[in-house]
Amino acid sequence: MKIYNTLTRRKEELVPIEPGRVRIYACGPTVYNRIHIGNARPLCVFDVLRRYLEYRGYEVEFVQNFTDVDDKIIRKANEEGVPSNVISERYIAEYRQDAEGLNVREATVHPKVTETMEGIIDFVRTLVEKGFAYEAEGDVYFRTLRFKEYGKLSHMPLEDLEAGARIEVNSVKENPMDFALWKASKPGEPSWDSPWGKGRPGWHIECSAMARRFLGETIDIHCGGQDLVFPHHENEIAQSECANGVPFAHYWMHNGYINIDNKKMSKSLNNFFTTREVAEKYGYEPLRYLMLQAHYRSPINYTVEIVESCAASLARLYNCRDNLTRALSQAKEGEITPEQQARLDHFKAGFLEAMEDDLNTADAVSFVFELAREGNTAAAQNGNRGWQEAALALLNELTGVLGLLYAKKEEEIPPEIQALAAARAEARKAKNWAEADRIRDEIAGKGYLIEETRQGTRIVKA
Repeated sequence: MKIYNTLTRRKEELVPIEPGRVRIYACGPTVYNRIHIGNARPLCVFDVLRRYLEYRGYEVEFVQNFTDVDDKIIRKANEEGVPSNVISERYIAEYRQDAEGLNVREATVHPKVTETMEGIIDFVRTLVEKGFAYEAEGDVYFRTLRFKEYGKLSHMPLEDLEAGARIEVNSVKENPMDFALWKASKPGEPSWDSPWGKGRPGWHIECSAMARRFLGETIDIHCGGQDLVFPHHENEIAQSECANGVPFAHYWMHNGYINIDNKKMSKSLNNFFTTREVAEKYGYEPLRYLMLQAHYRSPINYTVEIVESCAASLARLYNCRDNLTRALSQAKEGEITPEQQARLDHFKAGFLEAMEDDLNTADAVSFVFELAREGNTAAAQNGNRGWQEAALALLNELTGVLGLLYAKKEEEIPPEIQALAAARAEARKAKNWAEADRIRDEIAGKGYLIEETRQGTRIVKA
């Protein structure tokens, strides 16, 4: 598999540190509010990365953190007059609801900052002892200029990064670009004891400490949104490689932005949508599909029309699955022919080739739709059981890798409705059209519809 590595700006063959095992760290949410659709994109994209690697036989350790100590969390807690952990636990629960709705699997580990404090303090202590960090009035800062490769991820010289960064005016810093590893406590904030006095971690240090604790000093893949390249991931590299003395991550993957009606999503523009808001209108699955129908590094434009189109595309895949399932109930016995098998092999090979090429879900999805057309043909022609079974199995296999076709469950038709449908079939057989129509209307009155298809009578919820 080839992955575009932000660090080298080229596609590289994935060669794990340990054969057969891939260690991935993904930056998780700061839990002060419900996640927005921009947050949903890396969740879905890197969930597919994990699913695909496991599908290809790798053992995947997937770590995604919860930032449960942060200025925004503290501010909200003070506004509500509650402890910070009340806010963070509330929105961790909200996150889990949205992640489940998006069919995003639980991480191998979901570490929290508050549960990793000992490791964070030890990490900062190491940097101080090695001369890469210094204490100033209870704060601890990283000496950016001591790391000669600073800027290698964002591919910008230090002067340009300094010009573009939001640099806090702080006279205690040795250099304006130095960033906080530890912050001295302030009134109304949670704090922990440390060698530098009571305080709490800076943002960047938490991910370095968590990655080292759960995945080791060097990991295979670090991933997140494009907005994290600088300063967050740049700072992670600097502090991790200075503390550990080894490369931090071999591959860096970053997904592109989401625009709203061709404009950057922003609260100030009032075009800011939470995942929950979208899901309440359209369901979660069209939103997941939206994230996968384009290449993960490309920008995505969100509009009502596009998300409705995603829902319609999913309906086509569900329809194929339903057609094949019904057709199998009356399929003729027989093995799949070599020609039919070759067609299915073509779709699978195309899907795999796309996924192997930097997780190109856009092209992979197109092969799933080609398969769906073939599946509909298999169902409509009332072909042999072997062909229909193989087409259905492959459809489930490939959509499973993408984490799709999970929301709509096969509805169980009540016995009363089944009995009425059987009576209608008898009336039609006897050419008693008036009685057949009456029963059809009775079924409709109970909330179900009768559809006549090439595969026979179908009962659906109205």
